[in-house]
Amino acid sequence: MKLKTEKRYIKTDHGKMKILLLRPEKQNGTVPGILWIHGGGYATGMAEMVYFSCGKMLAKKYGAVVISPEYRLSGKAKYPAALEDCYTALEYMDNHRKELGIGKIVVGGESAGGGLAAAVCLYARDKGKIRVSCQLPVYPMLDCFDTESSADNHGYIWNTKRNHQAWKLYLGDLYGKKEVPPYASASRETDYTGLPPCATFVLEGEPFYRETLTYVKNLQEAGIEAFVSVYPGKMHSFDLFLPWTKRAKTARKTLCRQYLQLLSGEKES
Repeated sequence: MKLKTEKRYIKTDHGKMKILLLRPEKQNGTVPGILWIHGGGYATGMAEMVYFSCGKMLAKKYGAVVISPEYRLSGKAKYPAALEDCYTALEYMDNHRKELGIGKIVVGGESAGGGLAAAVCLYARDKGKIRVSCQLPVYPMLDCFDTESSADNHGYIWNTKRNHQAWKLYLGDLYGKKEVPPYASASRETDYTGLPPCATFVLEGEPFYRETLTYVKNLQEAGIEAFVSVYPGKMHSFDLFLPWTKRAKTARKTLCRQYLQLLSGEKES
């Protein structure tokens, strides 16, 4: 399916924010709207990363409308800036349903974008204004404290040292404190009721392996349908860096199947 891309600027509390809008050239009827949030440890990255992501894959494969926000990075603005920006993009999507031709809303992202996706879902649930039908936090950066997989990890692309640096920059004065808000580090949440169903994947040797599995388990224990696919390897963001490999293709294909399954079980919002 051919896509067209549009750059827009939307109003935020701090001025304007760029978003990239991906949509089918020939859109037939109402389709899902996906807020796809880029990774980069909260400190790097850009909206254009959507072109290599599962977000674009879903748009191209199933005709979804995707919005990728250029949220403020932690080097310039610490928490809650990125969360506020991503939620503003979600509000924009919700407010422009008719123009964009979207029905159900999905929130996803990879790595730090996955962490923000989970946080946005928490935020949306608690505000009670926007219903998210499905979440796709791929190998998400959720836990600001060490886990058994993020501690003493020397994996490719991402490791313990980089993880500590990224969380310190993002959290600022909150870093190292016991009471970190769930909106900052979604792993801190204790009530998972009312959250959207979830699908994700992760490598067993990468830093975010344990926090990903724990997040999915907590959703399942709260009665939320949630899937996680685990693959061998240590390279964080493997599907972005090695998309031609059998492992990456399998991971994305499985995510597609789970995405369709989760959406089919949701009523229209």
